[in-house]
Amino acid sequence: MAATAALLLAALLGLAASSSVSSFPAGSPGEPRSRVQVLGGSNWSLVLQGQWMLEFYAPWCPACQQIEVTWESFAKESEHLDITVGKVDITQEPGLSGRFFVTTLPTIYHANDGVFRRYRGSRTLEDLQGYVLERKWEAVEPVAGWKSPSSIMMHGMAGLFHLSGWIRQIHSYLTGTLGIHVWASYAIFILATLLIGLFLGLILVLISDCLCPSKARYTVETSEEAITKDNVENAALEEPEEAAELSADDAEETADVKDLSDGEDAAHSSADDSEEDLALAKESGEEEMEDLSEQPAADAETESSVRQRKSQAADNGL
Repeated sequence: MAATAALLLAALLGLAASSSVSSFPAGSPGEPRSRVQVLGGSNWSLVLQGQWMLEFYAPWCPACQQIEVTWESFAKESEHLDITVGKVDITQEPGLSGRFFVTTLPTIYHANDGVFRRYRGSRTLEDLQGYVLERKWEAVEPVAGWKSPSSIMMHGMAGLFHLSGWIRQIHSYLTGTLGIHVWASYAIFILATLLIGLFLGLILVLISDCLCPSKARYTVETSEEAITKDNVENAALEEPEEAAELSADDAEETADVKDLSDGEDAAHSSADDSEEDLALAKESGEEEMEDLSEQPAADAETESSVRQRKSQAADNGL
């Protein structure tokens, strides 16, 4: 959406520029007037070699009109200064105005072998000559690399401003040739900008989906590889389960053996107890039998002793 907004802004700026410069004549690029060299999109790369002083102007700009005579005089002294003086009409070269990121008029740049510096001094002839002769430009900080006219970013900016020039031509065709109202032309451009933005967004989504596919699509496997992988996973899952079952069976067998041993011990102990009880009962029975056998004998002895005593007593009485 930011790109579409920038395109729309560039289109509106281009339309505004076209409406304001329609009454001024424009020169052709590459046709120097006096000693000032006119630069355009086809020969602007000349400023990358040697030393240059370059002015960006517009025919409708009052400040540019005031400096025009001074700039011509400065160009006449260019041979003595060992410098080339040039100018760019931004109404004819919107791409160059975007490449140099021109925001105010007039804008003057000093270039020395591709290194650009913005001139912000006075626009009098003496100050311009002193800037070159006294090498005052060495004390000025150069334009950052990413903002340099030869950088990739400024190439894109130049393309954006070229697009604004094409939009301006289309606008002139719609309003001039076809007779469409100005606001209707604006509405057409707004709608076209939105549609182009949606289309470009769809293309970006498709490209990102192709470059970074989802994991499910990226890891597509053949049926054999999938089956082999599943078998390996199942075997890995079954091994712990079998080990757990074996351990459970071992635990049960151990418990059974323990129960059997406990039962046998209990049976042995109960048998031993019963044998001991039988032995004790037998001994007690024998003792009772002995007591019973001994008891008649004792009774007989007692009776015999009583008889003897009675016989003795009878003998004594006689």
